[in-house]
Amino acid sequence: MAIDQEAFKKALRGWASGVTVVTSRSGDKTHGMTVSAFSSVSVDPPLVLVCANQTSTTHGIIEEGGMFTVNILASHQQDVSHIFASSKHEETRLQQVSWSEGETGAPLIDEALASLECKVVSAHRAGSHTIYIGHVQAVHTSDSEPLLYYHGGYRSLHCDD
Repeated sequence: MAIDQEAFKKALRGWASGVTVVTSRSGDKTHGMTVSAFSSVSVDPPLVLVCANQTSTTHGIIEEGGMFTVNILASHQQDVSHIFASSKHEETRLQQVSWSEGETGAPLIDEALASLECKVVSAHRAGSHTIYIGHVQAVHTSDSEPLLYYHGGYRSLHCDD
């Protein structure tokens, strides 16, 4: 049964979520992209999943290197999300932000709310994307507030104490 693609996209825009930048390394090649499809899978063992478009440069580097880092962005990092979401200057994205090398060698974006360094344990092709399951090798956290995305725009978390 065919569905209306615009209705499908509208439904997905109604899902509020955190914003992540997935980075990877293979040899001397590093790359990253903004990813909306991220989820925890298991606590024991610690597993997460990300979905990457098969035509993206980052997808190719994850395939080659077998690792990725999920950088969960903090509320003040909208500019970082824009840099990694834009096709403009794609090859110099990491040069436009401050980052350090993690234990796995994949880039950790400075000041992120959290960074999860992962080794790929399985990959499943699904439509235009690959679902990567990553075994978390290292965790880095901060006390920042999260950057949220909802209905095509960035949001902040407001809590009534």
